[in-house]
Amino acid sequence: MSSQGSMSRRALGRGALGVASVGFAATGAGAQDAWPGNRPVSIVVSFAPGGSTDIIARILAQQLSRELNANFVVENRPGASGTIGMASVARSRPDGHTLVFSGGGTYSMVGHLYPRRGYDEETSFDPVGSVTTSSIFLCVNPNIGVRDIQGFIAKAKAEPGKMSYGSSGAGGSAHVATELFLGDAGIEVESITYRGGAPALQALISGEVQMAFVEAVSALPAMRQGSILGIGVSSAERSPLAPDVPAIGEVLHGYECTTVTALFAPAGTPEPIIRRLYAGIVVAMQVPEVVAQLRTGAVFPRVMSPEEFRPYLAAERKKWGEVIRARNIRV
Repeated sequence: MSSQGSMSRRALGRGALGVASVGFAATGAGAQDAWPGNRPVSIVVSFAPGGSTDIIARILAQQLSRELNANFVVENRPGASGTIGMASVARSRPDGHTLVFSGGGTYSMVGHLYPRRGYDEETSFDPVGSVTTSSIFLCVNPNIGVRDIQGFIAKAKAEPGKMSYGSSGAGGSAHVATELFLGDAGIEVESITYRGGAPALQALISGEVQMAFVEAVSALPAMRQGSILGIGVSSAERSPLAPDVPAIGEVLHGYECTTVTALFAPAGTPEPIIRRLYAGIVVAMQVPEVVAQLRTGAVFPRVMSPEEFRPYLAAERKKWGEVIRARNIRV
């Protein structure tokens, strides 16, 4: 999904967690003999610095560096909706020294939009585990006269062709979340594309569009100010940051669209390395300071083991493939 929208640096990029290389060099004879030895471990992020995926990866890198007594370094390789970075890691040696950190848009949606990306999400990588989850809010301009999901659906049906929604482009989290919502609701709303989530949000505030899915870190302040109205959240359950806003699934049964980040290694990476990395994730996502810092960016830990994540990955790829085909989503 991009699903990789930008997350406020004030929210997640404070202090040492915002630097490009984090962690401490491995010390001691034992550390030199076993993985990763004295070599750094690169965590590739397939997007430019400063976005939510990048910032979460840096938080994770610091924690893994401390937990595994090693040097984990974040490396940004952006381009082609995340496929360039993913492809480079798929071609890397499976020795535990090159990993990729990705959000759901990259590992479950992009494959249906970029068939010639040079790798396969299910066979080119070994999942280490999932790390975090975040949701987006279904928001409307307060002046359109609706206060809830049912009201918006009714208005769209009563006034076909008169409303529009904003997004940052085909295949992004806001776009696919909207198309899933429109399909489930049985309504059509015109799509208007902007050069990023921020311009789309401004278009919603100004009334240029009437509806938009907005990432939580941007939506919540605007909702509190009253410049937009949040009428639903994309997660299966209500957000603890806005408990009065219903989950869309409460109205449209089964609706869910969240961004789950995950760490992957090239296929064939030795199982003991995968296990050590997963154990490091488990510890990292229980550190109170990490949990608090993630929460300020409307992100929450969601750790799944490799065994749990594989069926999740397969189900997400199937789900979004069906949505992309049914809604004729194209890049």
